[in-house]
Amino acid sequence: MSGQDRNIFCLACGAVNRVPAGKTLASAKCGRCAHNLATPEPADITSTQLAALQSKDTGAFLLDVWAPWCGPCRTMAPHFQAAASRLNADVRFFKLDSDQNRDAAASLQIRGVPTLIGWKGGRQIANQPGAQTGPALEAWIRQLFNLA
Repeated sequence: MSGQDRNIFCLACGAVNRVPAGKTLASAKCGRCAHNLATPEPADITSTQLAALQSKDTGAFLLDVWAPWCGPCRTMAPHFQAAASRLNADVRFFKLDSDQNRDAAASLQIRGVPTLIGWKGGRQIANQPGAQTGPALEAWIRQLFNLA
């Protein structure tokens, strides 16, 4: 990974960690609690954690806004998980249950689930409603975050 240093918010303790350019997330640990900063599996987050990510994190991350009753959400989930297992050195993967976090879903202006939202450099760079699966999902993520 090239570019500039990233500020990565630790979900475990709330610390903000500076991760140098060129260091993958897979090898990065929180300086306060030693928790791994990468997400080899999508991490469930709350409204409060999302607000902290949006205001403090300058790394690349992808949020799946979903609901437990949603069939397309359940169809996309294993593909999202597979992408996280392959791309977690560069991108973190999060899931937000829109039923449990209605305030966050409203602030994100979610009109339907699933919706994928990407952030990089402290700003939102994508908002993609609808289920994506298989190679198309991973290709979209690679293109979105400029990954080889």
